[in-house]
Order: sequence, then structure tokens, then C-alpha cells
Amino acid sequence: MSIVVKNLTHIYNEGMPFASKALDDVSLEIKDNDFVGLIGHTGSGKSTLIQHLNGILKPSSGDIFINEFKITEPGLNLTDIRKRVGVVFQYPEYQLFEETIEKDIAFGPSNLGLEHDEIDQRVKLSMEAVGLDYEEFKDKSPFELSGGQKRRVAIAGVIAMKPEVLILDEPTAGLDPGGRDEIFELIKTLHKKNEMTIILSSHSMDDMAKLAKTIIVMNKGKIEFMGSPREVFKSNSSRLKQIGLDIPQVLELAIKLREKGFDIREDILTIQEAEEEILRVMKGRRKC
Repeated sequence: MSIVVKNLTHIYNEGMPFASKALDDVSLEIKDNDFVGLIGHTGSGKSTLIQHLNGILKPSSGDIFINEFKITEPGLNLTDIRKRVGVVFQYPEYQLFEETIEKDIAFGPSNLGLEHDEIDQRVKLSMEAVGLDYEEFKDKSPFELSGGQKRRVAIAGVIAMKPEVLILDEPTAGLDPGGRDEIFELIKTLHKKNEMTIILSSHSMDDMAKLAKTIIVMNKGKIEFMGSPREVFKSNSSRLKQIGLDIPQVLELAIKLREKGFDIREDILTIQEAEEEILRVMKGRRKC
């Protein structure tokens, strides 16, 4: 499912003395089945952008199209939007409220007016998709689970709506390294198996470099850069630091090695690539 954003502007407290422009004439296109990494420091506008993509916020001006479906149309039924675009917000476990996992995941599909059998099928499939065994977990309270498992339940609740676009806003915030890796692996699997368009907001540059096909960097309500991870990180490392963002640790290592005189590639993003380059350079030095 493709997404087209045209000249999107959002002003909080418009017309008031403390009005602030969170989005400033933003235009972009996200292609069907893309995996987009959305990055930016606090106040960059990325969360405001996310909230426009499923109709939570209405723009001050501009339009958003989801497969030619204009979601900024006045009077549009929000249910029609949320069937297409699902959002998992930061700390989604705070949104869990039912007495069992099964009921919590079934809440969204139930609001669509689906038949009971269809709801049951969606719950089972979504639990399977996030790695939770239906028979083992369906009757458990969400509040008995670990942090990572609660995130899985929250994601399953969104998947059960069968969205064509899945947006995740800092889905690993507050998790330990093991839980973080599990959630990122889950998101990667969902993208591959379900052929969803994924938009992932995260502060982890290393994970973004490994997962995303397209990187969007936001700064002061505008798009600073947009392109593949190699394009964005290789050519703009100095500017990224200027606007308060990190670069992948492996790329930082490559830059420092180049400064020391090592002929290392400038676009290294993974540990494997770094290992291969270091071995190549060391072999070349031994021959000399």
C-alpha cells in the first residue's frame, strides 16, 4: 500500500499566542511494502507525522493519500482509515485493559462488527504472528506477562485489524536488550511474511541501518534527508550530528579508522561488512 503526503502542515494552538508549527510543508511518498525508518530528535515532528497517517490529528493544510484514498477528506469515517493503517504507540502495554489476552486482542475486530468466527480466527492468527501460542496464552491476564510479551499482545491487537500499513512509534522503549532484539526481529518477520508496509520510529541508528529499506530524517518539522540507509548515513554523518542525532556505531568506527589512515569503505553499516573490510586492509598491509 502506497502513501503519498502532499504539503502537510500542522500548527498546534493555531491562532493562539503560543502557536507552534510541528510540520512545515512536508511532502513524501512511501511505496507499497516498503520498510521505512523514521528518525529525528524530540520535537522534530516525527510523532506528529505518525498521528496524521491514521487520522488521529487533522492537518492545518495539505493532504494524505493511502492508495488513492484521501484520508484528510472532511467528515471521513475514522474506522475506514484504521482498517488500513494500524499504529502501535510508545509503551503500548499501557493500552491493555481486558481481563484476558484473547479479549484484549479481540477488542479492535469486535468494533468492526465482524462475525464471532471471524474475530476468533483473527485473534488466533495474530497471536501466532507475534509468537504467542493461542492455547497457552489466550486465558492469561495481559498483566501477568513480561514487558516484551505485553508489547507482542499490543502488536497482535493491531495486526488483528488486518491493516495494510503498520506504524510503530518507539516500540522497544524501556525494554532490556533481549526484549528489544525480540521485538525488532518480530517486526522484521511481520514485514516479510505479511508484506506489510512498515513505518518504524526509533532512536536506535544501528537497528535502523539493519532493518529499514528507506530512512526519513526529520528536523524542525521538515524532512532533512530521505533515502536508503547507505545514502543517508554515508553522505550526511556530520549533518546528522549537528542536528543532535547519532550515526550507526559501525560507521563511526569506519570513520575513525579512515582518519587513522586505513583505507576502509565509507558506507559500512554492519559488523560483517566491518570485519570483511578490516581483514582486507590487514591482508594488504601484510603483503607490503
